[in-house]
Amino acid sequence: MNQATFERYEKKYLLTAAQYRQFRERTRHRLAVDQYGKSTILSVYYDTPDARMIRASMEKPVYKEKLRLRSYGRPGAGDAVFVELKKKYRGIVYKRRVEMPLYAAQAWLGGQGKAPEGQIGREIAYTLAQYDGLAPAMFIAYDRVALYDKEDAALRVTFDSRLLFRREALALEAGAWGEPLLEAGARLMEVKLPGAMPLWLAHLLDELAAYPASFSKYGSAYQRALRPARMGGAQSA
Repeated sequence: MNQATFERYEKKYLLTAAQYRQFRERTRHRLAVDQYGKSTILSVYYDTPDARMIRASMEKPVYKEKLRLRSYGRPGAGDAVFVELKKKYRGIVYKRRVEMPLYAAQAWLGGQGKAPEGQIGREIAYTLAQYDGLAPAMFIAYDRVALYDKEDAALRVTFDSRLLFRREALALEAGAWGEPLLEAGARLMEVKLPGAMPLWLAHLLDELAAYPASFSKYGSAYQRALRPARMGGAQSA
């Protein structure tokens, strides 16, 4: 959890409750739950007033980026959280993050504090300077179970459930609550790997009829949040 940089491929799959049960059963001897077990991940995504970052990301460009404040569990003001810059270029995910107290992270992202020392702090500070009016824009929370391959620790598989989003109370310390993003029992599976998909895993996913899905948590929440406004506009037209 304290790793500061990541560079890997990430493949996403939306699984039904039945597919999830079958996958866990079929991989029980090979994939093991990591040292953190089940965790609740809270994230506040930052964006401009006109949602410039997420709107650009949803256009599926060659390069895209997101900025978020993340914690594992509900933090207090002095608890450690992560400021993360997630970039994706030609299918490869690059993540940079710095760990700092919540109050310091909020001050920095709000323009009232200074960047942490080091290369990653400078990278994130550069991104902050490229977008006018960056502020908390979306809260997303979910429960995650993370597994690793006992024969190849570089291969990781995560399952996210109880995905929730909201556009109010945009603070990690407010806890995990909001509207659901997935149907009851469904899981968002992410396969994280440094290179090609192992044949055994590709064959298993094919047998379960589990296919890659284009699913962005922030993007999906943003689209869902726009629906009432669109419906209201249609009704008043």
